[in-house]
Amino acid sequence: MKKSYVQLVKQIATLQAEAEKLRQAEISDVVARIREAIDHYGLTAADLGFAGPAAKKTRVKAAAPAKKGKAKGKAAAAVVKFRDEAGHTWGGRGKRPQWLRDALAGGKKLEDFLVK
Repeated sequence: MKKSYVQLVKQIATLQAEAEKLRQAEISDVVARIREAIDHYGLTAADLGFAGPAAKKTRVKAAAPAKKGKAKGKAAAAVVKFRDEAGHTWGGRGKRPQWLRDALAGGKKLEDFLVK
C-alpha cells in the first residue's frame, strides 16, 4: 500500500515526538553523570567557566585533536607581573596603565610593583 503525504507527515510527527523523548532521557543521564563528576572533583561554576566576569578565569577544556595550520582561538591570558596596593595589575605588555604611570610620576620605581 502506498502512503499518502498526510500519512507521512503524521509518521514524521510521531517519530519526532519519540526522538524528543529519547533525547530528554539521554540528557537526564548525561546531567546526572556531570553532576557526579562535579561533586567528585569539587568543581565550581568558575572552574567550568560559567561564573561572571569577576570570577577566577579557570577553564576546563576537553583535549581537542591536533589541527593542521595556524591555531585559532583566544590567546592565553598574560601573567601578572606588576601590582599595586589597590589591586591594579599589569602583565608588562603594551602601554603602561594610568595607575602605574601616575605612581612612577610620583617618584615610585617600577621594581616597587614587581610581583614576586
